[in-house]
Amino acid sequence: MLDYHFDEQIGAHALFYTLPWRSVPAFTSYTRDVNCVICEVRKPRRHCLGVHGDICTVCCGIERERTIDCPLECIYLRDAHEHERPPELDPSTLPNQDIQITEEFLRENEVLMAFLAIAVFEEAVRPPVATDWDVREALEALIQGYRTLQAGLYYESVPTNVYAASIAAHVRSKVAEIREKEIEAGGTPTIRDSAILAVLAFLQRLEYAHNNGRQRSRAFLDFLRGFYIPTEESDENVLEPDAPRIIL
Repeated sequence: MLDYHFDEQIGAHALFYTLPWRSVPAFTSYTRDVNCVICEVRKPRRHCLGVHGDICTVCCGIERERTIDCPLECIYLRDAHEHERPPELDPSTLPNQDIQITEEFLRENEVLMAFLAIAVFEEAVRPPVATDWDVREALEALIQGYRTLQAGLYYESVPTNVYAASIAAHVRSKVAEIREKEIEAGGTPTIRDSAILAVLAFLQRLEYAHNNGRQRSRAFLDFLRGFYIPTEESDENVLEPDAPRIIL
């Protein structure tokens, strides 16, 4: 069943970190004879990394994460994620409600949650960057796979969506990697499959809470970015996650 304190869990255990933004002028001057590359009517007010051209604020607001494939490093996208309100979420409509997640469980497994969140994020942002919808599909596939383990079987659910399949495979490999390191250190794996299942279910609920409903939403990925220490300034337009804040 779904914990009644869903909103409190989201706020208290998401481990969100606010990252400093790059210093970019809020307004740039443009010549009078140049129009927005999207509507070709209004004057541009900002450079869009998604269309590689200058656009007006109206088109930015309307087309963001709809027709424009917005990269996470766009400061206007991050500002929008910070201030927008996701669609109203009815907790009763969430999948996998039979997986019980308590406050005590979240406190005891914060490191595991950070580890899995980082695994999802680092694969999702590899070019071409996935969307929240791809992450949602990957999480569901992982949850179904770990459910079979609870029954003493194992069936690897592989999404047909190549982005989701890549994310799911990466998470599985990271779990296998950390377990192998524990064995090499002379011990036995301490991460329980049941704990992984519950953490994945909680991350799934976080995705539903942060997904803004746009076709190319990356609001949840922007949220997961908070698990990382900011990278140094780079001329590359590729987001490269640095070392995780929490070391497992």
